[in-house]
Amino acid sequence: MCAFRVTISRRQRQELERQLHTAQQLGRWHDVTCRLALLAITEGQSCDDVARTLRVTLKTVHQWVRRLLVKGLPGLHWKKPPGRPPKLTKTQKDELATLIEAGPLQAGFASACWRSPMIQQLIQERFGVYYNVFYIAQLLKNLDFSYQKAAFVSDHLDEEKRHAWCTTTWPRIVKQAQAQHALLLFGDEASFPQWGTLSYTWARRGHQPMVKTSGKRKGYKVFGLIEYCTGRFWYQGQEGRLNSQAYMAFLTRVLDQTTQPIILIQDGARYHTSAVLQRFFALHTPRLTVFQLPSYSPDYNPIEKLWKKVKKEGTHLQYFPTFEALTDKVEHALLKFANTPEEILSLCSLPTELAQVA
Repeated sequence: MCAFRVTISRRQRQELERQLHTAQQLGRWHDVTCRLALLAITEGQSCDDVARTLRVTLKTVHQWVRRLLVKGLPGLHWKKPPGRPPKLTKTQKDELATLIEAGPLQAGFASACWRSPMIQQLIQERFGVYYNVFYIAQLLKNLDFSYQKAAFVSDHLDEEKRHAWCTTTWPRIVKQAQAQHALLLFGDEASFPQWGTLSYTWARRGHQPMVKTSGKRKGYKVFGLIEYCTGRFWYQGQEGRLNSQAYMAFLTRVLDQTTQPIILIQDGARYHTSAVLQRFFALHTPRLTVFQLPSYSPDYNPIEKLWKKVKKEGTHLQYFPTFEALTDKVEHALLKFANTPEEILSLCSLPTELAQVA
Protein backbone atom coordinates (compact mmCIF):
# COMPACT_ATOMS: atom_id res chain seq x y z
CA MET A 1 0.00 0.00 0.00
CA CYS A 2 1.09 3.59 -0.59
CA ALA A 3 2.28 4.85 2.80
CA PHE A 4 2.35 8.56 1.94
CA ARG A 5 -0.12 11.21 0.93
CA VAL A 6 0.44 13.82 -1.79
CA THR A 7 -1.06 17.27 -1.43
CA ILE A 8 -1.07 20.01 -4.02
CA SER A 9 -2.33 23.57 -4.07
CA ARG A 10 -5.66 24.60 -5.49
CA ARG A 11 -3.94 26.28 -8.43
CA GLN A 12 -1.94 23.12 -9.16
CA ARG A 13 -5.11 21.04 -9.08
CA GLN A 14 -6.81 23.39 -11.54
CA GLU A 15 -3.80 23.20 -13.84
CA LEU A 16 -3.78 19.40 -13.57
CA GLU A 17 -7.48 19.29 -14.48
CA ARG A 18 -6.87 21.63 -17.42
CA GLN A 19 -4.06 19.37 -18.69
CA LEU A 20 -6.37 16.36 -18.32
CA HIS A 21 -9.08 18.05 -20.40
CA THR A 22 -6.56 19.01 -23.12
CA ALA A 23 -5.12 15.49 -23.24
CA GLN A 24 -8.62 14.01 -23.60
CA GLN A 25 -9.42 16.31 -26.51
CA LEU A 26 -6.15 15.44 -28.27
CA GLY A 27 -6.51 11.72 -27.61
CA ARG A 28 -3.23 11.40 -25.69
CA TRP A 29 -3.88 8.23 -23.69
CA HIS A 30 -0.62 8.33 -21.74
CA ASP A 31 -1.16 11.92 -20.54
CA VAL A 32 -4.81 11.22 -19.65
CA THR A 33 -3.89 8.20 -17.52
CA CYS A 34 -1.08 10.09 -15.76
CA ARG A 35 -3.33 13.02 -14.80
CA LEU A 36 -6.16 10.76 -13.65
CA ALA A 37 -3.74 8.81 -11.46
CA LEU A 38 -2.28 11.92 -9.81
CA LEU A 39 -5.68 13.50 -9.22
CA ALA A 40 -6.87 10.28 -7.56
CA ILE A 41 -3.76 10.04 -5.34
CA THR A 42 -4.06 13.67 -4.23
CA GLU A 43 -7.63 12.85 -3.18
CA GLY A 44 -6.37 10.10 -0.87
CA GLN A 45 -6.54 6.92 -2.95
CA SER A 46 -3.66 4.46 -2.65
CA CYS A 47 -1.14 3.82 -5.44
CA ASP A 48 -2.19 0.14 -5.54
CA ASP A 49 -5.85 1.00 -6.11
CA VAL A 50 -5.00 3.58 -8.76
CA ALA A 51 -2.71 1.17 -10.62
CA ARG A 52 -5.38 -1.55 -10.53
CA THR A 53 -8.17 0.75 -11.67
CA LEU A 54 -6.21 2.35 -14.55
CA ARG A 55 -4.56 -0.96 -15.52
CA VAL A 56 -0.99 0.27 -15.27
CA THR A 57 1.91 -1.05 -13.22
CA LEU A 58 2.56 0.13 -9.69
CA LYS A 59 6.05 1.15 -10.78
CA THR A 60 4.58 3.50 -13.38
CA VAL A 61 2.36 5.18 -10.78
CA HIS A 62 5.35 5.65 -8.47
CA GLN A 63 7.30 7.25 -11.33
CA TRP A 64 4.47 9.73 -11.99
CA VAL A 65 4.29 10.68 -8.30
CA ARG A 66 8.07 11.06 -8.10
CA ARG A 67 8.07 13.28 -11.18
CA LEU A 68 5.35 15.49 -9.70
CA LEU A 69 7.20 15.84 -6.39
CA VAL A 70 10.63 16.49 -7.92
CA LYS A 71 9.89 18.51 -11.06
CA GLY A 72 6.36 19.76 -10.48
CA LEU A 73 3.68 19.93 -13.15
CA PRO A 74 6.14 20.83 -15.98
CA GLY A 75 7.92 17.52 -15.35
CA LEU A 76 4.80 15.54 -16.28
CA HIS A 77 5.09 16.22 -20.01
CA TRP A 78 5.71 12.85 -21.62
CA LYS A 79 8.30 12.45 -24.32
CA LYS A 80 8.51 9.47 -26.62
CA PRO A 81 11.58 7.35 -25.81
CA PRO A 82 14.32 7.90 -28.40
CA GLY A 83 14.66 4.18 -29.10
CA ARG A 84 17.79 2.39 -30.15
CA PRO A 85 20.44 4.32 -32.07
CA PRO A 86 20.35 3.95 -35.89
CA LYS A 87 22.68 1.42 -37.46
CA LEU A 88 23.65 3.84 -40.24
CA THR A 89 24.79 7.41 -39.69
CA LYS A 90 23.21 10.27 -41.64
CA THR A 91 26.28 10.43 -43.91
CA GLN A 92 26.03 6.71 -44.61
CA LYS A 93 22.31 7.00 -45.37
CA ASP A 94 23.00 9.83 -47.83
CA GLU A 95 25.65 7.70 -49.52
CA LEU A 96 23.27 4.73 -49.65
CA ALA A 97 20.57 6.91 -51.28
CA THR A 98 23.09 8.04 -53.91
CA LEU A 99 24.06 4.42 -54.65
CA ILE A 100 20.42 3.37 -55.01
CA GLU A 101 19.64 6.27 -57.35
CA ALA A 102 22.64 5.30 -59.53
CA GLY A 103 21.09 1.85 -60.07
CA PRO A 104 22.10 -1.77 -59.43
CA LEU A 105 24.33 -1.98 -62.51
CA GLN A 106 26.55 0.82 -61.21
CA ALA A 107 26.82 -1.02 -57.89
CA GLY A 108 28.10 -4.17 -59.61
CA PHE A 109 24.90 -6.23 -59.80
CA ALA A 110 23.76 -8.04 -62.95
CA SER A 111 20.11 -7.00 -62.67
CA ALA A 112 18.86 -3.50 -63.41
CA CYS A 113 16.04 -3.77 -60.84
CA TRP A 114 16.61 -3.27 -57.14
CA ARG A 115 15.41 -6.03 -54.82
CA SER A 116 15.54 -6.03 -51.02
CA PRO A 117 18.20 -8.80 -50.76
CA MET A 118 20.43 -6.82 -53.17
CA ILE A 119 20.19 -3.68 -51.02
CA GLN A 120 20.79 -5.78 -47.92
CA GLN A 121 23.99 -7.11 -49.53
CA LEU A 122 25.01 -3.60 -50.63
CA ILE A 123 24.67 -2.22 -47.09
CA GLN A 124 26.64 -5.09 -45.59
CA GLU A 125 29.47 -4.89 -48.12
CA ARG A 126 29.75 -1.09 -48.16
CA PHE A 127 29.11 -0.22 -44.49
CA GLY A 128 29.61 -3.52 -42.64
CA VAL A 129 26.09 -3.28 -41.18
CA TYR A 130 23.55 -6.11 -41.23
CA TYR A 131 19.86 -5.37 -41.77
CA ASN A 132 17.11 -7.95 -41.75
CA VAL A 133 15.83 -8.22 -45.31
CA PHE A 134 12.25 -7.61 -44.13
CA TYR A 135 13.26 -4.20 -42.73
CA ILE A 136 14.81 -2.98 -46.00
CA ALA A 137 11.45 -1.73 -47.32
CA GLN A 138 10.90 0.41 -44.21
CA LEU A 139 14.46 1.73 -44.43
CA LEU A 140 13.90 2.78 -48.04
CA LYS A 141 10.62 4.51 -47.15
CA ASN A 142 12.46 6.44 -44.45
CA LEU A 143 14.95 7.51 -47.12
CA ASP A 144 12.06 8.81 -49.30
CA PHE A 145 12.04 5.91 -51.78
CA SER A 146 8.96 4.07 -53.00
CA TYR A 147 8.42 0.85 -54.95
CA GLN A 148 7.16 1.95 -58.36
CA LYS A 149 6.97 0.93 -61.97
CA ALA A 150 9.65 2.24 -64.33
CA ALA A 151 8.76 4.20 -67.46
CA PHE A 152 10.31 4.22 -70.91
CA VAL A 153 11.98 7.34 -72.24
CA SER A 154 12.94 7.54 -75.89
CA ASP A 155 16.64 7.48 -76.68
CA HIS A 156 15.79 9.95 -79.50
CA LEU A 157 14.75 12.59 -76.96
CA ASP A 158 16.58 15.83 -77.71
CA GLU A 159 16.63 18.00 -74.60
CA GLU A 160 18.22 20.90 -76.45
CA LYS A 161 15.37 21.06 -78.96
CA ARG A 162 12.80 20.76 -76.19
CA HIS A 163 14.46 23.60 -74.30
CA ALA A 164 14.59 25.74 -77.45
CA TRP A 165 10.90 25.07 -78.08
CA CYS A 166 10.03 26.14 -74.52
CA THR A 167 12.15 29.27 -74.48
CA THR A 168 11.83 30.46 -78.07
CA THR A 169 9.04 28.82 -80.11
CA TRP A 170 6.35 28.68 -77.43
CA PRO A 171 6.68 32.36 -76.35
CA ARG A 172 6.47 33.34 -80.03
CA ILE A 173 3.30 31.25 -80.42
CA VAL A 174 1.67 32.88 -77.40
CA LYS A 175 2.51 36.40 -78.62
CA GLN A 176 1.23 35.64 -82.11
CA ALA A 177 -2.05 34.24 -80.74
CA GLN A 178 -2.55 37.36 -78.61
CA ALA A 179 -1.75 39.72 -81.48
CA GLN A 180 -4.09 37.96 -83.95
CA HIS A 181 -6.80 37.09 -81.37
CA ALA A 182 -6.36 33.58 -82.69
CA LEU A 183 -7.59 30.24 -81.41
CA LEU A 184 -4.62 28.39 -79.90
CA LEU A 185 -5.36 24.72 -80.58
CA PHE A 186 -3.49 21.63 -79.41
CA GLY A 187 -4.26 18.58 -81.55
CA ASP A 188 -3.78 14.84 -81.20
CA GLU A 189 -5.43 11.49 -81.81
CA ALA A 190 -6.42 8.58 -79.58
CA SER A 191 -7.46 4.98 -80.11
CA PHE A 192 -9.99 3.17 -77.93
CA PRO A 193 -9.76 -0.63 -78.31
CA GLN A 194 -12.87 -2.80 -78.28
CA TRP A 195 -11.13 -5.37 -76.07
CA GLY A 196 -11.16 -2.75 -73.32
CA THR A 197 -8.54 -1.21 -71.09
CA LEU A 198 -7.38 -2.26 -67.63
CA SER A 199 -6.54 -0.14 -64.61
CA TYR A 200 -6.01 -0.42 -60.87
CA THR A 201 -9.06 -0.97 -58.64
CA TRP A 202 -9.83 -2.18 -55.13
CA ALA A 203 -10.55 -5.88 -54.69
CA ARG A 204 -10.39 -8.45 -51.92
CA ARG A 205 -6.87 -9.72 -51.36
CA GLY A 206 -6.14 -12.85 -53.35
CA HIS A 207 -9.06 -12.26 -55.74
CA GLN A 208 -7.84 -10.51 -58.88
CA PRO A 209 -10.62 -8.57 -60.64
CA MET A 210 -11.70 -10.21 -63.90
CA VAL A 211 -13.13 -8.22 -66.83
CA LYS A 212 -14.74 -9.94 -69.80
CA THR A 213 -13.36 -9.09 -73.23
CA SER A 214 -14.52 -9.81 -76.74
CA GLY A 215 -10.90 -10.17 -77.86
CA LYS A 216 -11.65 -8.40 -81.13
CA ARG A 217 -8.69 -6.41 -82.44
CA LYS A 218 -10.73 -3.41 -83.40
CA GLY A 219 -10.57 0.17 -82.19
CA TYR A 220 -12.40 3.47 -82.35
CA LYS A 221 -10.07 6.26 -83.53
CA VAL A 222 -10.69 9.88 -82.53
CA PHE A 223 -9.17 13.16 -83.74
CA GLY A 224 -9.25 15.92 -81.15
CA LEU A 225 -8.45 19.63 -80.69
CA ILE A 226 -8.65 21.68 -77.51
CA GLU A 227 -8.42 25.45 -77.29
CA TYR A 228 -5.80 26.46 -74.72
CA CYS A 229 -7.51 29.64 -73.49
CA THR A 230 -11.20 28.62 -73.37
CA GLY A 231 -11.23 24.81 -73.11
CA ARG A 232 -13.37 24.45 -76.22
CA PHE A 233 -13.15 20.90 -77.62
CA TRP A 234 -13.58 19.58 -81.16
CA TYR A 235 -13.47 15.88 -81.95
CA GLN A 236 -14.26 13.43 -84.73
CA GLY A 237 -14.38 9.66 -84.42
CA GLN A 238 -14.01 6.98 -87.08
CA GLU A 239 -13.68 3.23 -87.43
CA GLY A 240 -10.91 3.07 -90.01
CA ARG A 241 -7.23 3.89 -89.82
CA LEU A 242 -5.99 7.39 -89.19
CA ASN A 243 -4.64 9.00 -92.35
CA SER A 244 -4.05 12.36 -93.99
CA GLN A 245 -7.41 12.47 -95.75
CA ALA A 246 -9.36 11.91 -92.52
CA TYR A 247 -7.24 14.48 -90.65
CA MET A 248 -7.74 17.00 -93.46
CA ALA A 249 -11.52 16.47 -93.35
CA PHE A 250 -11.50 17.05 -89.58
CA LEU A 251 -9.51 20.29 -89.88
CA THR A 252 -11.81 21.48 -92.69
CA ARG A 253 -14.82 20.98 -90.42
CA VAL A 254 -13.15 22.98 -87.64
CA LEU A 255 -12.30 25.79 -90.07
CA ASP A 256 -15.91 25.87 -91.25
CA GLN A 257 -17.20 26.11 -87.65
CA THR A 258 -14.93 29.03 -86.71
CA THR A 259 -14.14 32.49 -88.04
CA GLN A 260 -11.02 33.43 -86.06
CA PRO A 261 -7.45 32.73 -87.14
CA ILE A 262 -6.20 29.36 -85.92
CA ILE A 263 -2.78 28.44 -84.57
CA LEU A 264 -2.48 24.66 -84.59
CA ILE A 265 0.12 22.83 -82.49
CA GLN A 266 0.57 19.18 -83.43
CA ASP A 267 3.07 16.33 -83.15
CA GLY A 268 5.11 14.81 -85.94
CA ALA A 269 2.86 11.91 -86.94
CA ARG A 270 3.30 10.96 -90.61
CA TYR A 271 -0.24 11.91 -91.60
CA HIS A 272 0.36 15.35 -90.00
CA THR A 273 3.37 16.12 -92.17
CA SER A 274 2.53 14.40 -95.45
CA ALA A 275 2.69 16.22 -98.79
CA VAL A 276 -1.12 16.27 -98.95
CA LEU A 277 -1.32 18.06 -95.60
CA GLN A 278 1.45 20.51 -96.54
CA ARG A 279 -0.59 21.56 -99.59
CA PHE A 280 -3.68 21.85 -97.39
CA PHE A 281 -1.84 24.05 -94.88
CA ALA A 282 -0.48 26.24 -97.68
CA LEU A 283 -3.98 26.66 -99.12
CA HIS A 284 -5.32 27.87 -95.75
CA THR A 285 -2.34 30.03 -94.76
CA PRO A 286 -4.47 33.19 -94.32
CA ARG A 287 -6.32 31.56 -91.40
CA LEU A 288 -4.25 28.56 -90.36
CA THR A 289 -0.72 28.57 -88.89
CA VAL A 290 0.86 25.24 -87.91
CA PHE A 291 3.63 24.56 -85.37
CA GLN A 292 5.23 21.20 -84.69
CA LEU A 293 5.93 20.00 -81.17
CA PRO A 294 9.46 18.73 -80.52
CA SER A 295 9.90 15.02 -81.26
CA TYR A 296 8.89 12.58 -78.51
CA SER A 297 7.30 15.29 -76.35
CA PRO A 298 3.72 14.20 -75.57
CA ASP A 299 4.10 15.82 -72.15
CA TYR A 300 4.01 19.22 -73.91
CA ASN A 301 0.56 18.49 -75.35
CA PRO A 302 -2.22 19.04 -72.75
CA ILE A 303 -4.80 17.05 -74.74
CA GLU A 304 -2.96 13.87 -73.69
CA LYS A 305 -4.43 14.36 -70.21
CA LEU A 306 -7.90 14.52 -71.72
CA TRP A 307 -7.44 11.20 -73.52
CA LYS A 308 -6.40 9.55 -70.25
CA LYS A 309 -9.48 10.92 -68.52
CA VAL A 310 -11.80 9.75 -71.31
CA LYS A 311 -10.33 6.23 -71.12
CA LYS A 312 -10.66 6.23 -67.35
CA GLU A 313 -14.34 7.19 -67.49
CA GLY A 314 -15.26 5.40 -70.71
CA THR A 315 -13.29 2.19 -71.25
CA HIS A 316 -11.34 1.17 -68.12
CA LEU A 317 -12.55 -2.22 -66.79
CA GLN A 318 -15.53 -2.22 -69.17
CA TYR A 319 -16.83 -4.98 -71.43
CA PHE A 320 -17.81 -4.14 -75.03
CA PRO A 321 -19.50 -7.09 -76.75
CA THR A 322 -19.98 -5.05 -79.94
CA PHE A 323 -18.17 -2.22 -81.66
CA GLU A 324 -21.33 -0.12 -81.36
CA ALA A 325 -21.24 -0.50 -77.56
CA LEU A 326 -17.68 0.85 -77.58
CA THR A 327 -18.44 3.83 -79.81
CA ASP A 328 -21.53 4.77 -77.78
CA LYS A 329 -19.53 4.75 -74.55
CA VAL A 330 -16.64 6.77 -75.97
CA GLU A 331 -18.94 9.28 -77.69
CA HIS A 332 -20.85 9.78 -74.44
CA ALA A 333 -17.61 10.57 -72.58
CA LEU A 334 -16.39 12.89 -75.36
CA LEU A 335 -19.71 14.75 -75.47
CA LYS A 336 -19.57 15.29 -71.72
CA PHE A 337 -16.21 17.07 -72.01
CA ALA A 338 -17.30 19.00 -75.09
CA ASN A 339 -20.12 20.47 -72.97
CA THR A 340 -17.90 21.28 -69.96
CA PRO A 341 -14.97 23.40 -71.21
CA GLU A 342 -14.22 24.53 -67.65
CA GLU A 343 -13.43 20.91 -66.74
CA ILE A 344 -11.05 20.66 -69.68
CA LEU A 345 -9.30 23.84 -68.55
CA SER A 346 -8.81 22.45 -65.05
CA LEU A 347 -7.73 19.05 -66.35
CA CYS A 348 -5.49 19.94 -69.30
CA SER A 349 -3.02 22.26 -67.65
CA LEU A 350 0.31 22.85 -69.35
CA PRO A 351 3.60 21.62 -67.93
CA THR A 352 5.13 24.12 -65.50
CA GLU A 353 7.82 25.34 -67.89
CA LEU A 354 5.24 26.16 -70.59
CA ALA A 355 2.65 27.61 -68.22
CA GLN A 356 5.19 30.04 -66.74
CA VAL A 357 5.99 31.42 -70.18
CA ALA A 358 2.31 31.68 -71.15
